[in-house]
Amino acid sequence: MIHSAEVKPAPSLFQNKTIQVVVRYGLMILLAFLLFGGILLLTGKDPIQSYRDLFAATFGSAYGFSEVIVAMIPILLTALAVALPARIGLINVGAEGQLFMGAVFATFAALAFKDLPAWILLPIMTVLGVLGGALWGFIPAYFKSISLVNETITSLLMNSVAPKIAGLLVYGYWNSARETNMTPNFMAAARLPTFFGTRIHIGLLFGLVLLAVFWFVMKRTRWGLEMRAIGGNVQAAKRNGIPIPAYMILIFCIGGGIAGLAGMAQVSGFYGLLIPNFSPGYGYMGFLISWLAAGDPLGILFMAFVVSIILTGGNMLQITAGLPYAVINLLLAFTLFVVLARPSLPGSKKGNSAKKTEGKTA
Repeated sequence: MIHSAEVKPAPSLFQNKTIQVVVRYGLMILLAFLLFGGILLLTGKDPIQSYRDLFAATFGSAYGFSEVIVAMIPILLTALAVALPARIGLINVGAEGQLFMGAVFATFAALAFKDLPAWILLPIMTVLGVLGGALWGFIPAYFKSISLVNETITSLLMNSVAPKIAGLLVYGYWNSARETNMTPNFMAAARLPTFFGTRIHIGLLFGLVLLAVFWFVMKRTRWGLEMRAIGGNVQAAKRNGIPIPAYMILIFCIGGGIAGLAGMAQVSGFYGLLIPNFSPGYGYMGFLISWLAAGDPLGILFMAFVVSIILTGGNMLQITAGLPYAVINLLLAFTLFVVLARPSLPGSKKGNSAKKTEGKTA
């Protein structure tokens, strides 16, 4: 007896995961910009001209685009510093403090070993930057591992301590002879290399490589499987012999180290010195991006790029449209609300499951 083979429908274009991510986030950002355009209309501004100015400042020249990439580097790294602990159910709100401590440790190396050549000094600064962030992440991770204090509270409170330590060192011990609110300029050997005559530094490669490693570990290794098991059900993972406290401390410290690397990259690659307020909130932006992207590597890269466009182009809107700096936060807030709604696409699994549910209820 011949059985006719079941004919499967051709896969929809939107069933490709990469295309789903790009199109979904693209539509979300478009909707956020439309809502923000409505706000501009209510305030008497021309939204079309405002968006022309925004995109002209970011994509209208090679310099503008390079500045978007420069702004993306620290928030890409801090987003990864949040996404990694989130895979085992830990909430790292302390990327801002870890970034500051990484900058402090790297600055110490730049000032203490300034006579060393670049091929020795830069690796030392990188290692110390990672170590500073990791040590700052160890404290909340250890307290969480012994069930003493929730890591969300500890890491958040520590964000206010790290900038004060940086300020104490800058104003008290490391201040420049000509300015009390900054350290001396780093020697050329302590500066990260840049590309093509722009301000894009090698920190971009740090972020992209670490993002690829993050994807590979989570998808292709036993460690990634165990981390997903912990994030899915801690008790079940514990019964299967996975060392939960060790994973908590190790992963949180790695996340802190990545945020510390972002701090090192800022003081070495961007500023060339340390100032007390060198971060406008990169750690918090990284937390927001990781949350918006739900820890997906491609989503993190895309959202970090979009937020960098908003931050860079928003400065131009203050000049051309006479808008206050608060409009940048307003546009980021619209983006947050739209992404949290998580609209589905036709042909996606979420959309198909919704249709099946509607059919059953009918």
